[in-house]
Amino acid sequence: MTDMAPDELNSHLHAKTEKPLILDIRHADDFEDWHIPGSENVDVYDELKNDPGEAAAQLRTLPQDREIVTVCAVGKMSAVATETLRNEGYEAKTLRDGMSGWSRVHRTARIDTDLDGKLFQVARPGTGCLSYVLISAGEAAVFDPSIHLGEYEVLIEDNDADLVGVFDTHAHADHVSGGQQLADRYDVPYYLHPADATDLEVGPLADGQRLRVGEVEIEVIHTPGHSPGSVSFGLQDEVLFTGDTLLHESVGRVELGVEAGLEDVAVEENAAALYDGLQRLQAYGGDPLVLPTHDPGSPDPPVSARLSEVEERNAGLDRARETFVESLASDIPEHPPNFQRIKRVNVGVETPPKDELEDLEQGPNNCAAE
Repeated sequence: MTDMAPDELNSHLHAKTEKPLILDIRHADDFEDWHIPGSENVDVYDELKNDPGEAAAQLRTLPQDREIVTVCAVGKMSAVATETLRNEGYEAKTLRDGMSGWSRVHRTARIDTDLDGKLFQVARPGTGCLSYVLISAGEAAVFDPSIHLGEYEVLIEDNDADLVGVFDTHAHADHVSGGQQLADRYDVPYYLHPADATDLEVGPLADGQRLRVGEVEIEVIHTPGHSPGSVSFGLQDEVLFTGDTLLHESVGRVELGVEAGLEDVAVEENAAALYDGLQRLQAYGGDPLVLPTHDPGSPDPPVSARLSEVEERNAGLDRARETFVESLASDIPEHPPNFQRIKRVNVGVETPPKDELEDLEQGPNNCAAE
């Protein structure tokens, strides 16, 4: 076979044996925006398309003592690179579906907590997305799931639990939520704050509301700003699911819903609301684990930090209110790809065909404010 499945590459990258050389043949700008950690970029995309012989001359400088896995956006032009390398005597394979395939890879790890139950983090290294599965006394809940539901179903089944609810901290802008689909599949409530559920039937969330999953009590903390319905979930002073409100080294953006045409407010109002929400989280009891929905790198679970650690690492939390609002409202980073449509899908305004959903998610995660 001349291709390699994304999950197989993921296994190679975590093995103790020698890792393959990951050769990304896309344009340098595309590589800089989004790539597999540890990969090398040789920009021969145009040459492979127009004159493979010229590309071969550039590729001959690669070491011949390592297996090479070629990468492009969807695996088509990298297949040409693989053929060119094999003709030159290299051992080469193509990453199946390219970066699109890499974005579907999930990694799971258990998080050590004092909760009466088990907590798992499910990370997507290709997108920076983090989601969670809580299991307690035979019941399970999933928080911020992706559209690739198999990862969560396996965890629930392996732990002999019954799914009782699916929760989203907010209507995401960088990936399509699998929350509604997972809840419908198991006929359980899908919980999303009504301010983010524009055209969805949901189990509503309200500030101060308390729910239970097995022996674990979940407190709803309304922390708007990143979106009107952003909430954080407090689990018994031990865990804070903070969504995109509080990240380990940054905070959530405040303009995405406005620019997607879903929020008729000034960006400054969102920034002020976010500041207030962050103050509430910093005043939360104890020193809980802060578990956000995103990590700006290529997360290898478990990704966690105590609130006290986050306060030391996150310079944005030290700013005065006026400075905080001005900074978030004026310093706008590059937007996540397709964020307008993704937001509209996640609030129920738009329902694209299933085969378009994964394409909407392609590209780097840019939900942090800085």
